[in-house]
Amino acid sequence: MTARRYPPPPTDVYLFATCLIDLFVPQAGLDAVRLLEREGLTVHFPRKQSCCGQPAYTSGHPREACEVARAQLDLFSEPWPVVVPSGSCAGMIRHHWPKLFEDDEDADAAARARALANRVYELGEFLLHVLRLDFSETTGGAMAAERVVLHTSCSARREMGTREHGVRLLDALPGVTRVEHVRESECCGFGGTFSLKHPDISGAMVKDKIASACAAGCDRLVSADCGCLLNIGHASQQSGAPLAVEHLASFLWRRTNPENGEA
Repeated sequence: MTARRYPPPPTDVYLFATCLIDLFVPQAGLDAVRLLEREGLTVHFPRKQSCCGQPAYTSGHPREACEVARAQLDLFSEPWPVVVPSGSCAGMIRHHWPKLFEDDEDADAAARARALANRVYELGEFLLHVLRLDFSETTGGAMAAERVVLHTSCSARREMGTREHGVRLLDALPGVTRVEHVRESECCGFGGTFSLKHPDISGAMVKDKIASACAAGCDRLVSADCGCLLNIGHASQQSGAPLAVEHLASFLWRRTNPENGEA
């Protein structure tokens, strides 16, 4: 992966919240905004934003994914960073949106897709490398100690290096112990439409993931990818496993906000 050059901290950013956060985990989006606003940033949220197009793209429908992207190119017209609280969605916009327009007759749209891609950051990446936050001196109020495992989606791990961001952020938090387990690097079985097309295989994969995380003696699983989070959380509830799940944005906000008090 080519090393990325990071800009100085901006005053304004866009938030691309993702459709899963918008529909299923809105608190994670709100907590991402709180983290950014606490650092003095003005967060802009274009209301016509929708899906990143990943479901269509990974299902073999690049033309439909291109139209999803095209409808949103003009929503982020200012030269501000676009922060995405999802490694897989950030990877889709940064790495695949430009490819969608490679053979497009609209050269201007292709140029805009490339320019936008260069301004896209996964939330953890932005907090670490652009804002250069250090949570090691955060008190977080009188919060109880927690043991957590980190889960990173397959595409986020490969395309955006999101695991590194999560590891560094979690390891810097006072009172938080990150533990690793033997199946941490494995897919949780979600895989977008994979879980719908192959439910038995998907179910077996997430079962193994949950069992491994629980065996590590953790209190909760933290992830920056909502698809995986929903899959693992639902499977954990259905099986009665003692594994709580939480989005990285919400976990960071909760652990670094002194007003939260006891966890």
